[in-house]
Amino acid sequence: MWTETRVARKLGTRLPLIQGPFGGGMSSTRLAAAVSNAGGLGSFGAHHLPPADIAATVKELRERTSAPFGINLWVPLEGEKALRPTPEEFAAGVARLKHWYDELGVPLPQYPGAFSQDYEAQVEAVLALAPPVFSFIFGIPSPQVLEACRQKGIVTVGTATNVDEGVALEKAGVDLIVASGSEAGGHRASFLRPAEESPATTALVPQLADRVRTPLVASGGIADGRTVATALALGAEGVQVGTAFLACEESNASDAYRRALRQESARATVLTRVFSGRYARGIKNRFLQELTPHEEDVPPYPIQNWLTTPLRKAAAARGREDLLSLWAGQNAPLIRHTRAPELVAFLEEDTTRVLARLSGL
Repeated sequence: MWTETRVARKLGTRLPLIQGPFGGGMSSTRLAAAVSNAGGLGSFGAHHLPPADIAATVKELRERTSAPFGINLWVPLEGEKALRPTPEEFAAGVARLKHWYDELGVPLPQYPGAFSQDYEAQVEAVLALAPPVFSFIFGIPSPQVLEACRQKGIVTVGTATNVDEGVALEKAGVDLIVASGSEAGGHRASFLRPAEESPATTALVPQLADRVRTPLVASGGIADGRTVATALALGAEGVQVGTAFLACEESNASDAYRRALRQESARATVLTRVFSGRYARGIKNRFLQELTPHEEDVPPYPIQNWLTTPLRKAAAARGREDLLSLWAGQNAPLIRHTRAPELVAFLEEDTTRVLARLSGL
């Protein structure tokens, strides 16, 4: 059976299927537990949470499911923690967004004490909580953290957007590598090469399969049995699905966001850094189009992400999809399901059907 792979055995799941973790509050314990209970690995993106909230999330997940689940964090890029705009730079960033703050009736932000969560404190919380799986993007945790995970029996899952990153992850000793192609929605988790240079899933997976022995999980454009079968044929032993799960009612996406994923506009996705200061793939909308001419002036992550967070929260509350960060992969038009268990069942059954058809050719 196609489901009996090293990925499934390492994760302890019935299916070699991972629900992509969503950052910025789009993850939910309801979704992660639903996927885990259906036989895949549910994931929760926790990079925006302080340690106490991570602890509450893990507690809630353990109450909702007895199956394995994963917690995902963002590893800070070199020099990122030291980024502090001058008062003048901060004022310029606010002025660039003032039009949308005024339109949504959101107070202009004041200079904060910190622009992001304390990664070291987050990692300490994850190690203390010992979730079944710890996944991470934008880099590799320290050797000490990875060794602590091994000692505690925590499965580690790193993300590569190019061959160099995959090789580095294997050298570090991670258990599984997610090969994230350029089709994937959301942030490009690149850390050794520019995000714009990341290849498509169909190019990245076979190249990595030839270079590493660590089991690979294909990510980017995975939405049905055809795309799962393709990933397996290219050398992956599992898949990660993001956008299709984000569209399910169990996710924490707003109604406006879920509607946008099912509209014709979802056929046109682009890489942009106007929302967070890092490149991410999303659906074109008014905010993206109006700010793109000024993209070179946008401050880096986490500053721009902090500046736009109040706008995105207000837009979600008001059903304003024209001002949301509508992260979506290039196969969003293949979305058909509204509930996570049904999507998991479809992916399993459709992949089995496709592989059976191919075996008879």
